[in-house]
Order: sequence, then C-alpha cells, then structure tokens
Amino acid sequence: MSGHAAPGGDERDPAPAVHPDDEPDLLRDQFRQLLRYRWLIALGIALGVLGGGWLGVSGADSYTATTEITVRPLPLDSSGAASAAGGTSMGSERRTALSSVVAERAADALDSGRRPQQLAADLQVTNPPDTRMLRFSYTAHSPRAAARGANAFAAAYLGNREQDAEARAASMVDSYEKQREPLLKERDRLAEEIASSGREGALDGTLSAHSSVVSRIAELNGSISDLRAEDTTPGRVVTEAVPPDAPAGPGLPLLLGLGAAVGVGLGLLAAWVRLVFDPAVRTPGDVVRALHAPVLGTLPRRRGRRREKRAERRARSRPLLAGGRLAEEYRSVAFRLAYDETFARRRRVLVVPPRGGIGTALAASVNLAASFAEMGKEVLLLEADLRTPSLTERLRHADGLRPGWARAPGHGTIGWPAGYRVPIDAGESGVFDLVPGHRVSKVPRALTSSAVSRLIGHADDSDSVLLVLAPAVLSYADAIALIDRVDCVLLVCDPREVRRDDLARVRELVAGAGGCVLGALLHSEGTGGDSGRGGASGPASPPDRGLPPRPHPAEFVREGVGLRVLDR
Repeated sequence: MSGHAAPGGDERDPAPAVHPDDEPDLLRDQFRQLLRYRWLIALGIALGVLGGGWLGVSGADSYTATTEITVRPLPLDSSGAASAAGGTSMGSERRTALSSVVAERAADALDSGRRPQQLAADLQVTNPPDTRMLRFSYTAHSPRAAARGANAFAAAYLGNREQDAEARAASMVDSYEKQREPLLKERDRLAEEIASSGREGALDGTLSAHSSVVSRIAELNGSISDLRAEDTTPGRVVTEAVPPDAPAGPGLPLLLGLGAAVGVGLGLLAAWVRLVFDPAVRTPGDVVRALHAPVLGTLPRRRGRRREKRAERRARSRPLLAGGRLAEEYRSVAFRLAYDETFARRRRVLVVPPRGGIGTALAASVNLAASFAEMGKEVLLLEADLRTPSLTERLRHADGLRPGWARAPGHGTIGWPAGYRVPIDAGESGVFDLVPGHRVSKVPRALTSSAVSRLIGHADDSDSVLLVLAPAVLSYADAIALIDRVDCVLLVCDPREVRRDDLARVRELVAGAGGCVLGALLHSEGTGGDSGRGGASGPASPPDRGLPPRPHPAEFVREGVGLRVLDR
C-alpha cells in the first residue's frame, strides 16, 4: 500500500534512492560483508605466502653474472651493400644474441653437457636505452658457473658476428673476382689486336675499348682491396662477468611480504566474487534494500548456537516470555510499532516468517503481545497457524499442565475459532487474550470465515491491538489470505538463512494483497526464546499421559514459570 509511513513518520518509497551521503556507509557495509568470508582472505594470504616462500627458496641458490659489450657497426649489411653510419639495429642484434646459433657456440665453449636450449633458458639479453650495448645476464647455481656462462655467451655472440662479417666480405671479394676474370681476358685480347693491327682507323677503336676494360678492371681491384682492408671487429667487451658475491633475487623476507600482499588482494577479490554471487542476505542493510522496509530490531545472539532444528527442540523446554536483553529488544520493537503511523491507524499486525519454521515468530508474537499489554493496551493474540499449531504445546511445557481448552472437542473441524478467548497472565507485563490455533480439515475456509473477520475487528476498539501469527509466507498462502484484513506485516527472519529474492518475493506478495510491510525483526539461530522474565525458566514437563481434569481454582498457576493461563 503506497502512502504508508515508516516508523518515525517518513513516507515509504517503493524504490528508495541512495543518497550521496550514504555512500561511505554503503562502502563500510560492503567491506564488513567481505570480512564475513575471512576463510577466503586467509586462503589467499596462505597461497601468497607459500608462493613467495617457494620463490625465495628456489632462488636462494641462484646467482646471476653480467657481461656488457659494445656493438660495432659492420662494414657490410646482410645484402652486401655498405652499411650506413649508425645503421645497426639493436633489436635485431638482441634477437641474434638469443638465437640457437649463438647458444650452440656457447655450449661448445662451456662443455657442460647441457643442451643449447637449456643454456639459453638461463640467459637474458637486454639493450640499455639509447646505446649500442648488449648486457648478457646468466643465472646458474654457483657464482663461477654464472660468470663463465655470461662470458661464454658474450664471446659466442661476438665470434658469430665477426664470422658473419668475414663471410660477407669474402663473398663480395669472390663476386668481384668473378666479374674481373672476363675483363682480364678481354683486355689481353684487345692488347694482341692492337699489336697486330696496321690500319689507323681500326687501331683507334681498339685502343678506346682497351682503355675502358682497363678502367673497369682497376675499379674492381680497388673494391677488392677495400674489402680486404675492412675492419670486421664486431665489438668489444666493456665489462667482463665476475663471480657474484650474493645470490640473485630480492630475498626470502621480501618475497614473503610481497606474497602476503598479493594474497590479501587475491583473497579480497575472491571474497568480492563470492559476495556478488551469494544470494543470501548477510546484513541488515541487505534486508532494508530487498524489503524496502526498515529493520525494527535485532534479537541478541545466544551463546552456544546450535542447528535450527536442534534449537527449536531445545526451545520447547523454555518459557516463551523473554528476559534480560532479549525482553528489552522486544519492548523496543513494540514501541517502534506503536509510534508507526500506519500501525497506529489500524493497530493490526501479522507476525510471519518468510519461510521455514515458525518457532521464532511464535516467541516474537507472544513477547510483543506482552509488551503491548505493558503499555496498557487490550491485546489479542490470534494463532492462525492451523497446520502445525504449537502454542498449546508451549503453554503445556511452560505451566506443566495443559489447559482445558487444549482438550476441548471440535479439533479438526472448520469451526475454528470457536469464539472463546483465553486470558494469559504475562507476569509483570499484564494480561493479554489468546485465541489458540487448532488443526482443522479445511484451512482456507477457516481463515476466511466470518468468525475470523469478527476477531480481527477487535482491533477497531479503542486502545486495542491485534497480533496474528501465521505460517511462512513462501510456504503457504495462509498469510496472504489474512493480509487484506490485517494490512500490516512484521517479518521475522534470520538474515543468514533467507535469500534476497525471498524478501523481494514477500514484498511483492504483501503489496499485491493490499498490505504493507512495516519492517523486519532479525534474529540469529536459536534466539527465539530466552530465560523467562524475572529470570525464571521452566523445565520440560513429562509427556501428556493421564492428565488430570481441569481444576477449579481461578488460575492455572505455576509460580515463577513462563506464562500463566487465567480462567476468567
């Protein structure tokens, strides 16, 4: 129902927007949610530390030595043409230094029995920016082996480069000599022709041809001489590798610290991914965002938490009325409801869980009824759980004696409610009326009967409050059948056991039935009951065998224990 007001009088927004001032609170809330997955963060830290320790241990016996050389431009490039000044490509030279040819020459020089590919895996060649230098860094398990490896690879690279330069020059010289041989033969032939020729015109032509051949031969001889005189030195060693004094790497303590830092990041990332894909509600903020209603209270967690089924079995041996911090939390929720504008207009509330057991919702309805009675209200508690009614059983356990109406005829009929109310003495809080639930054969007809409508109309009287306890919304449609007459809904749930889509579904069902979700009462597993008000706790009574007839004193009283049923 649109227009209902939240506690405090503010209008409820069906889709509340996030105010910019709330963003720090949302971030803190999300960070607290991440800390719920401490095991993932701890696992990430453990993996990071183990990885850092493994790197530190594996690198503890690794030594790195470095040799630096300068690369001199060769006179000829790979095509045989003269190289331009400063035309050396350091990227190509670095790849050549890492090639298999150089690795094979280094393997022959080291004679270590390892394959060239294995030796090359321990080599790193870098080129400092804006230089014609190559830095050979070799890693080995001993300082001497590291120095020998770096020097061997540098020498192998220089030797391979020098051999390549000499091969290019020799190839060019051979090419020029092959070009010169036919010219020499032509020169000798022209010289013989000049010597035997007698005609002056023919002699001039032969002399011109002879002069051209001699000039071409001279050019080739000059090129051959230049090539043979070229300096093919590939470069020189600037810094020769020496055995290092300390192992390579940052050291074990630093690696452990870095591993822990990386592990924290990985753990937070894994926790965030787990949080994103976790459908469960983890915090009150998640409940507010999914339900579009406030959290009216959070029941304190009991020590020694048990499984839900075991906690419900143990709760049956405890009285329903709470004491201590738990009682004060119920009183706080009751006061918040009393000052809610929507609840104040109708004074009706349906107490219901989203799914699962109804034990905590039952305890909440009884304690809220006692709290409203303490305010001086005329309270009627209607147990509309006609499938598994348990309030009768809890009263029997609390007082040690099943009331007479619990054995009244008519169970299993459609005639619920029979029109009677049972006054309940809540101790110091006062008295409220109870209409207990019974098993009936046709639950839908019983819940929609005119007798139920007349009971719900009890809240129309001045200073009257009606509390209706119903089964889980998502398990049965009983609560939906009552919403159009009760209007207001109080959801009792464990945020760790309910999913966000469950809360959204409940909100849609309640709104579709014409009702309004006043808020949520959160609890932890096993917080449905506590020690009785005044510190008393009632032991479990024996099984219901041979119960005596209902006595005639005005009260079914067991002093200091739970609830007391008054026969008015």
